[in-house]
Amino acid sequence: MRVGEICQREVVTIGNTPDVVEAARLMREKHVGFLVVLQEDDALRRPVGVLTDRDIVLQVTAPAVDERDVTVEDLMTRQPLIAKEDDDLSEVLQAMRLAGVRRVPVVDVRGSLVGIVAIDDAIEFITGLLCDITGSIKRGQRQERYVRPADLVSVSS
Repeated sequence: MRVGEICQREVVTIGNTPDVVEAARLMREKHVGFLVVLQEDDALRRPVGVLTDRDIVLQVTAPAVDERDVTVEDLMTRQPLIAKEDDDLSEVLQAMRLAGVRRVPVVDVRGSLVGIVAIDDAIEFITGLLCDITGSIKRGQRQERYVRPADLVSVSS
C-alpha cells in the first residue's frame, strides 16, 4: 500500500513568519493540533517544518515566554520526517515509530505538499482490512451451513 492512497489531502498550513499566537488561533479555528509550515515565498509549497500544539505548550506557555516575540519558524521542527506519495506505508510507519511522530507531511515528486498521513489513517485502513477478512470468514461459515445437508451434520454411531 502506498502512502498516497490513504493520506488526507486537506492539510492545514501556515507560513514560517507569523507569531505563535496566530498559529494557535489557526489550530483552534481548524480544530487541529498540527500545522505544516511552508516557506512564505515558495510557490512549490515544499514543507520546511511542522508545528504542534505540544510545541507551543512546552516551549512557550510552560516557560512563560512572551508569545508575541516567538515566530512559527522559531518553534517549528525543522527538517521533519516527510513521506513521498509512492512510499510504502509499512516503511513510513516504521520511520514514524523510530522518529516518535504521529503525523507526517506527504509530498509529490517535486517535493510539493499534497497531504498528510497520520497513525490514525493507518489504523483506519488496517481496521477496514480486518473487517473485510472477518466478513469473508463469517460469510464462508454461513454458506457452509446453508449448503451442507442436515443429515451429514449428525454423527452416526
